[in-house]
Amino acid sequence: MSQHHQDVQKITVQTLKTMKAAGQPIASLTAYDAAFARVLDAAGCDFILVGDSLGMVVQGQATTIPVTVDDIIYHTRLVARGTQRALLMADMPFMSYSSATDCLRNAARLMKEGGAEIVKLEWGELQLDMVYRLTECGIPVCAHLGLTPQAILKMGSYRVQGREQATAQKMIEDARALEEAGADVLLLECVPMELAKEITQHAKVPVIGIGAGPDVDGQILVLYDVLDIAPGKRTRFSRNYIEHTGSIHKAVAQYVADVRERRFPTPEYAFT
Repeated sequence: MSQHHQDVQKITVQTLKTMKAAGQPIASLTAYDAAFARVLDAAGCDFILVGDSLGMVVQGQATTIPVTVDDIIYHTRLVARGTQRALLMADMPFMSYSSATDCLRNAARLMKEGGAEIVKLEWGELQLDMVYRLTECGIPVCAHLGLTPQAILKMGSYRVQGREQATAQKMIEDARALEEAGADVLLLECVPMELAKEITQHAKVPVIGIGAGPDVDGQILVLYDVLDIAPGKRTRFSRNYIEHTGSIHKAVAQYVADVRERRFPTPEYAFT
């Protein structure tokens, strides 16, 4: 083993929990191949997500729904080859965790074949038991609440979740239940910043936001939005970092620094 590999301080789920306790912001981005993974790892990203967003930004699909377990395994394997320090998170794609048997089998494949170190699943009423089962088997879990893109055909559109009092209270209760079931990380997408702040204050596990305001424990964005190469209109909560930095390496480094110093997101990138 090279000296370089020996000196790397590997990020784990426990590292993220320690960062939350210390009030140290967690910085993360998505990646889908080894080359970008190396850039993110060198810039100091604490975890890298191989998201099913690859369906839209890499494959050119209209939604994340067509993404398969094999797709995620393939891209996770690539990212693992470019990652030394960051924790490697992989999405469980649409209908890959609709039963306990499917959930455990597919999560195991993501870890054994892809090299994932934590899996992420979108919240629904059936998923509480899945989180418990995964935890029982020693598999770290990130639970995704708020806007859940895999449910887009039922939701009808990508919109902010939790603005009504009843839905906000339900999300608070769901977050608590998921943590009690064993979730190691919570991810909030497109959630009003006051609701995200309340969930974060009560959670004992790290809360990561994407379009959830500045008062969470960490931030994540889709890398292709940061680099302004995602197809279509950039989401309101994303920031184009390539515009003022002029290079991929500088753009990623600036994003990480802004998250660390709580310069991003500002209110213009959040929802009320």
